[in-house]
Amino acid sequence: MFDRPSGGDAAVLVSLDFGETDYQESLEELRQLAISAGMQVRGTVEGRRPRPDAKYFIGTGKADELSLAMKATSSQVAVFNHDLSPSQQRNLERLLECRVADRTGLILDIFAQRAQSHEGKLQVELAQLEHLSTRLVRGWTHLERQKGGIGVRGGPGETQLELDRRMLRVRIKGLREKLDKLKKTRNLQRRARRRSQVMSVSLVGYTNAGKSTLFNQLTQSGAFTADQLFATLDTTSRKIFMPEGGAVILSDTVGFIKHLPHALVEAFGATLEEAAQADLLLHVVDAASSNRDEQILQVNRVLEEIGAAQVPQVLVLNQIDRLGLAPGLERDEYGRIGKVRISAKTGEGLDLVRLVISEHLQHLLKQLTEASSYA
Repeated sequence: MFDRPSGGDAAVLVSLDFGETDYQESLEELRQLAISAGMQVRGTVEGRRPRPDAKYFIGTGKADELSLAMKATSSQVAVFNHDLSPSQQRNLERLLECRVADRTGLILDIFAQRAQSHEGKLQVELAQLEHLSTRLVRGWTHLERQKGGIGVRGGPGETQLELDRRMLRVRIKGLREKLDKLKKTRNLQRRARRRSQVMSVSLVGYTNAGKSTLFNQLTQSGAFTADQLFATLDTTSRKIFMPEGGAVILSDTVGFIKHLPHALVEAFGATLEEAAQADLLLHVVDAASSNRDEQILQVNRVLEEIGAAQVPQVLVLNQIDRLGLAPGLERDEYGRIGKVRISAKTGEGLDLVRLVISEHLQHLLKQLTEASSYA
């Protein structure tokens, strides 16, 4: 029996190389995630293995090395660059006598800190509870006490563990119902926009690619921006007016990341539907990133998962000022713009983004006019 250790801000990062080609990028991303969560990174423990260890994930010898590193740096949290099973997490906390967080838990913590809107908070809580439900197993001391006796909620002989699980199921069901109602309201709003022929454009992309900066430039608004992962979570929408075709709804969505927890993708389904239901996706990419091709692939995987793979997409290569490149565009064999180069920070190339929206708007209005003439 043991009680889970309390947390803290000082952390040691733990990462194993299983032969991935992007290992170093993944480790750097973990460091940025930890900093974004408000942690002080005091050390890193690395290793190579062909496969995870069943008991400690990192093996007994590396676990002892981690224990020494935790004591030497006076750290209170061990943050793993991987997802741990409930038993591995418990075994490590017993051995290290400190809090252990895996990659999914860390991302959930960041989301919990950043959610601002009512819907965003509901989505984060749902994802956290879904994650927690897999951790309610024997061995967590406060969950093993019996709840018995007449008049005690839960029924005679029901363990605290069983009661907690039942309470989780009830809360999860309630959150899903609330999010379903918000989803229906969002769908009504979308149908109203369709009837008024208002085009919807969503900014999507890897986290910290510059979506919010571009959003502010195009809408002249003040959405929060920062050089950190998941600086903004809640979808923000603004109406902009195009001289060639009228009003357009522009939405800034949550950034994606490698190994984005499935629980978050599912919980943020209502928000991410803004992208799935859009008329056009502006896929913002950090052109200066050495890992940009992998980031593009990760974003497209999530878009496919949420049903947005078929939405017309234009690549917006951002931060060209860091590469010394000039703004420009590329068209496909049909004359449609497929890629633009811009700097949202300096404003270079914003006219090209407006041109993309304008051309797609005119194409959409033409399709609607033709459809109504055949009706």
